[in-house]
Amino acid sequence: MKNSFIIAVLFSLLAHPACHKRDLRGSSKPSDDGKTYLVVADDNGGHCELTLDGKAWPHAKGQPGRVQSGHHSLSSCGAEIGFDIPEGVVYTFDYWGP
Repeated sequence: MKNSFIIAVLFSLLAHPACHKRDLRGSSKPSDDGKTYLVVADDNGGHCELTLDGKAWPHAKGQPGRVQSGHHSLSSCGAEIGFDIPEGVVYTFDYWGP
């Protein structure tokens, strides 16, 4: 009985890693160096320029770029999405939907 309980607890911990957090627009995990990064994993089809807070996003799809923590606005092809990035994480943006 004791062994099966330990196995169940370990499985639960592995199935739901505490270091990753998810919200509507993406997920975050602690960065290795304590700095804050954005990874744009969904570029809204890749047909238009991406802008972050009104400035061209210079990084390729999937490549991390340094950002300040806080509220940001990502735009592409007329769509604009707002989201928050906590301090000291790698935030992966992956959802343009409603």
